[in-house]
Amino acid sequence: MACWATGRALRRLVLALVLLLAASVPGQGPGAFSGAVALAQTQTGELPDYEAWERVASRAEDAVRSAGASDRAYEELRAELVTWRARFEAAQKFNADRIETVERQLAALGPPPAEGESEPEDVAARRAELQRQLEELKAPVRRAEEAFQRAEGLIREIDKLLAARRAEKLLTRSVSPLNPVNWPPALLRLQRSWVALQGEVASNWKRLSASGQLGEDLPLRLGVFLVALALLLRGRKWAGRLAARWQERFDNDLPALVASFGEVALPTAGVYAIVRLLNDTGLPGLRLGAILEAAPILVLAITLALWVAERVFPSALPSPILPKMQASSRLRARQLATLAALVFGLHSALVSLAEAVDYDLEIVAVAYFPGIVLEGALLFLLGRLMAREAQHNDPGFQTSAILIVARALMAVGLFAPLAAAAGYTNLALRSLFPAGESLLLLGILAIFHNISLEFYRLIARVDRAQAQNSLVPIIFTSLAVLGSLPVFALIWGTRPATLAEYWMRLRTGFQIGETRIQPGDFVMLVVVFTVGYMLTRLVQNALRTTILPKTRIEPGAQNAIVAGVGYVGVVLAALFAISTTGLDLSSLALVAGALSVGIGFGLQNIVSNFVSGIILLIERPIAEGDWVEVGGHMGTVKSISVRSTRIETFDRQLVIVPNADFISSAVVNWTRGNLLGRVVLRIGVAYGSDTRKVEEILTEIVSSHDMVLRDPPPRVTFEEFGADSLNFVIRAVIYDVNQMLSIRNELNHRIYARLTEEGIQIPFPQRDVWLKNPEDVAAALTRPARDATPGR
Repeated sequence: MACWATGRALRRLVLALVLLLAASVPGQGPGAFSGAVALAQTQTGELPDYEAWERVASRAEDAVRSAGASDRAYEELRAELVTWRARFEAAQKFNADRIETVERQLAALGPPPAEGESEPEDVAARRAELQRQLEELKAPVRRAEEAFQRAEGLIREIDKLLAARRAEKLLTRSVSPLNPVNWPPALLRLQRSWVALQGEVASNWKRLSASGQLGEDLPLRLGVFLVALALLLRGRKWAGRLAARWQERFDNDLPALVASFGEVALPTAGVYAIVRLLNDTGLPGLRLGAILEAAPILVLAITLALWVAERVFPSALPSPILPKMQASSRLRARQLATLAALVFGLHSALVSLAEAVDYDLEIVAVAYFPGIVLEGALLFLLGRLMAREAQHNDPGFQTSAILIVARALMAVGLFAPLAAAAGYTNLALRSLFPAGESLLLLGILAIFHNISLEFYRLIARVDRAQAQNSLVPIIFTSLAVLGSLPVFALIWGTRPATLAEYWMRLRTGFQIGETRIQPGDFVMLVVVFTVGYMLTRLVQNALRTTILPKTRIEPGAQNAIVAGVGYVGVVLAALFAISTTGLDLSSLALVAGALSVGIGFGLQNIVSNFVSGIILLIERPIAEGDWVEVGGHMGTVKSISVRSTRIETFDRQLVIVPNADFISSAVVNWTRGNLLGRVVLRIGVAYGSDTRKVEEILTEIVSSHDMVLRDPPPRVTFEEFGADSLNFVIRAVIYDVNQMLSIRNELNHRIYARLTEEGIQIPFPQRDVWLKNPEDVAAALTRPARDATPGR
């Protein structure tokens, strides 16, 4: 039952976190120290002791074959195998430099002659000598590889054996606690344990009193006890007052949140000190010592659950996870969470006692059943409350996640008591109490999100609304969730050794062909590329703001230079990052070539626009600020990027045009090179007007405008005899094409005024209608009136 007890959950969790922390450091983890020593030995010419390894491997094979050792013995044996495996992994690098040198020497001699061919005797002799040296150098490496595979296989066999045992224990069925026949033995055993506990304490008291050990350092022990008792009884209140004071003093909530954690730390430290003080006296025996050992877990569970509940379901503020949750519902949620933590702590004390006296499974099934029922009911009620309140909040990812958690709590709260009632006590324990621990960890993650928000506010000096809309706290929270996945795995029964094994395999990476890809390579790749990207942006900023403005290069060319430097810098940063990490991508060339064919068809438009953008930046047929017309759109170029160009029309609309359109279609650039342009005006005068005089008047008006060039001079031509007017066309070159509308407007005003002054009419369309037989038409129009006359 020890492997299934939840009373040691906190200790297992702390131990696993320490192991994971050690494994997260490069070169650390299970067997990492031995691996480092082994690597140092291989570099100095020492190899593993294969005779000692043979004894260990034989012992491990016998243990796996017999399958009769305890779980603890298998775990110790596995740890020893992991140490040997690390040594063999390091031994595979033995003579690596020398082997590489000999292989290069062989490559320098060229390929061996084909069958039926020969080579010079001195070359053949040298080749044979190098082959002999290479075989001798690789012999220790091959032996290390064989031993590594043997250790790897034994570790896998032990893992499978332990997993099968855990599955068997999980599904082991004991007696039903609902059967009254099973109650008297369980109650009798508990009564005997209580009597034995009293006897142990009384016996130890008499022994210590007789020896006088109770009076030793009595003032010091009494003082420590009073301080610890004060921390236990008043610690939460002291920490709460300090947190409230800091909440009023500081604008940021982070100091108050840190101070409020004293509500957990101070009572736990107090009870831990009391337990240590009692244990040092020698008064507790086996049974009381086991119960006292669970006392810190009990206090920690209650205070931590209450601390998390008060932050997730605060009394005076909206809930950070359910903003629309009512105050009464938040109060009920805090109460349910606290009661669930209390039941968990009491259950931990009972588990410690059961482990100390080694209760039978039948006794455990009856003794644990009340706690399982109470914990299941509390989790079910809490899940139902969260589900009901989540339905009243706005839909979204957070609300959906809370609904999933709430329904999972309800399902576990129903399933665990039913499983325990059927006799599957281990299954009930491994589903119920991990669910409560997972809920506590989810609450801690929600609090961590608030901590990241307040920390970002403190660093970035922004208000809470801006921090909530920022991506940085979300990234911090996402990393925390990712880091909590191993903790969730430990809570639900994953062995620390299994997690360490996964971490080792992740560190060693995976191999594709001749290329081994490791997470460290990706980290180095991202770091080097980020540094190169930042340097590129720094150079771009220097060019844009300091260097190029002091030159005579036009603004469009300056932007092209800055953009080109950015593209080149990104490419160089990527190449330098790949070369720095030592990734050999030659073996991936075939795969990349095959993928590029399919990707090329899907991304051909994007690639076309990208290449067109490069061409636009190099040739510069258009630049920012130019007045262009392309694809039926006319406006001013605002920006040119790699994929597209942004044009602002005269209606103040932003049009995004793919760069390929500027290369493959006709483009009118009104302002490229100079601002000269031509104004064309069409004027019609009435028939009978003096055409020579009209031409002179129009020429005089256009020539007198300040924005019209004198060379070439404006031209006025008598174009045609129109249906309603005599049509003249004015063509004049102006200094600034951007002023075309205002110039056209001014010229029209002057022309109309002058023609009116000269008595020249500007006609409008007229039509003469001729009627054939008008008398018949008049008679037809008057006949209905005569027919309608009365009396006719």
